[in-house]
Amino acid sequence: MSLETTQQAGRREEALKLWLEALETARSDYERTVAERYVNSIRLEINGSRGSLAFDFEDMNVLHFYDETEPAETAGFRRILVTEPTHPYVGAWWPPGHVLGYEHGFTHQVVDLVTAIAEDRQPLPSFADGLQVQTVLDAVERSAETGTWQNVTASATVAGGRTGGIR
Repeated sequence: MSLETTQQAGRREEALKLWLEALETARSDYERTVAERYVNSIRLEINGSRGSLAFDFEDMNVLHFYDETEPAETAGFRRILVTEPTHPYVGAWWPPGHVLGYEHGFTHQVVDLVTAIAEDRQPLPSFADGLQVQTVLDAVERSAETGTWQNVTASATVAGGRTGGIR
């Protein structure tokens, strides 16, 4: 993992690069930049051999999907508006096409938690999932401090207890 921080004229910018190996077969990298001129820009992109999926916090009602199997002449990212009546959660809100905001996500979390408890189901994500995330974040910090690869073993409830690593 590498982390660079610069400060110029009172402005802070940061860049982070993290390499991950998961379940002994999948490899990925994670890049994060923080610049004050991008106040709420959180863009997540998942790329694989068969396509890509992207989400940007500043445009939170849209997913961008790329299908690697499409012919070259029609290939490209497709914009998917996720506020249509068939999408989860939207039915409880506004008419089709109206956007949901930041605060609606918190309402959805509470509804999911209360519904799971009422139905005697384990809420998802679970506390075990949260603990696993904290274990990974701890390994990220140790890797940053030591500059070495850190192994992380998934709990039995997450990914069947398989091993991955972080650098």
